[in-house]
Amino acid sequence: MIRLEHIHRYFKVGDQTVHALNDINLFIAKGEYYSVMGPSGSGKSTLLNVIALLDQPSSGRYLLNDQDVTQRSDDELAKIRRENIGFVFQFFHLIPRLSAAENIEMPMILAGIAVKERKQRVARALAEVNLQDRSDHKPDQLSGGQLQRVAIARAMIMRPEILLADEPTGNLDSKSGIEIIELLESLNRQGVTLMIITHDQTLGAKAQRKIRIVDGQLLPL
Repeated sequence: MIRLEHIHRYFKVGDQTVHALNDINLFIAKGEYYSVMGPSGSGKSTLLNVIALLDQPSSGRYLLNDQDVTQRSDDELAKIRRENIGFVFQFFHLIPRLSAAENIEMPMILAGIAVKERKQRVARALAEVNLQDRSDHKPDQLSGGQLQRVAIARAMIMRPEILLADEPTGNLDSKSGIEIIELLESLNRQGVTLMIITHDQTLGAKAQRKIRIVDGQLLPL
């Protein structure tokens, strides 16, 4: 499903070149559950952004479902992201003025899905994350765990094959964090390919396959 071949990502900072990723080679099969661990500044988020097609590598090749996506146009990348990849972030990134249901619905509006189907999908999504009674609540009326459940429902509303989560429990208390991980793992059991970026060793150890990245390089565990 995901194949990275000799991926490098570097940035110019003044007169210096910072190597965020250094010769990354990685294969992730459909339905696998990966964790990516490493200290702050190790390249975890850069790796996630490359896989998510939010950033392009400086060199190397990225194949997604056997298609080379390394040199695609911005419009092509946006379409691939919309149809194949869901995102969950530490800070939720919900739209404050929209309700939980409206936040979940937004990707479908952008994709041009008909109103009737949107409403049906949102209702199912709210039920799946156990937030039927919070559908009209705005983000400032929800707890941290509820916010992340809305974010997960929004990430999955387009039925992507891949779900990428960047520190998904970083802003949650321990009880809410456990509930969010159980929800993400249930999606993986349903066949969704799951990758979690974390510096939490306990959380990272739960994955079927584990990656450690230090100074932009993958290291054996």
